[in-house]
Amino acid sequence: MSTYIYAVTAGDHPLRLDGVHGIGDPAAELRTVSSGSLNAVVSDAPAQLRAKRRDLVAHQGVLERLMADGAALPMRFGLVGPDDEQVRAALEEHREAYTDRLKELDGCLEYHLKVSRDQDDLLREVLDESGEARRLNAVTRQNPAAHEEKMALGELISHEIQARQADEGRDMVARLTPAAVRTAVGEPSQSHFLNVSFLVKREKAAAFSQAVHEEAERRGEAYTVSLHGPLPPYSFV
Repeated sequence: MSTYIYAVTAGDHPLRLDGVHGIGDPAAELRTVSSGSLNAVVSDAPAQLRAKRRDLVAHQGVLERLMADGAALPMRFGLVGPDDEQVRAALEEHREAYTDRLKELDGCLEYHLKVSRDQDDLLREVLDESGEARRLNAVTRQNPAAHEEKMALGELISHEIQARQADEGRDMVARLTPAAVRTAVGEPSQSHFLNVSFLVKREKAAAFSQAVHEEAERRGEAYTVSLHGPLPPYSFV
């Protein structure tokens, strides 16, 4: 039977897994595959693995229990190996990389930050600060048939918005980075101009959350700042 993999830990991790079960219906029993100084927490994989809420919750529950007691390299939902021996071989092959990453993650948590800004507020700022945008806006209002000016205005506003959001994103990351061990900046989306993960020492988690709160207060009501965590450090594995 195939082996489902939840996480990799150091060999001295306490692995307190009593009362915690794996994915599947009925829930699979957890076990460990060991290789020297590393463990992999695994279970039998269901014949048909789908991202059902029950299984996602079970996967997360295993990670949370492991992370409560020490560093763990979380595997994303759905990682399956051919069998326990192949998992053991992977531990041996990547022993140095896994060990280094476990040392880096020891005592750390991940927080994920998303930030958006009200588009009307941003548009007002562009028109207030860009003389060319105001000129083109006035021309198109007075002459609805001025198609070239409409296109130029649209391109100018799009460029200004992207540039301003990029600058704001870099500024926010720079302000929060001193409170973190590492950062991982993701691609922005249509709804969020900033999408970034922070690796934070467990004892500094409250201070980091406070820093995010203060940054949100400084930015004002036009900004929506969403902080999620603590999370398994997927972004830093």
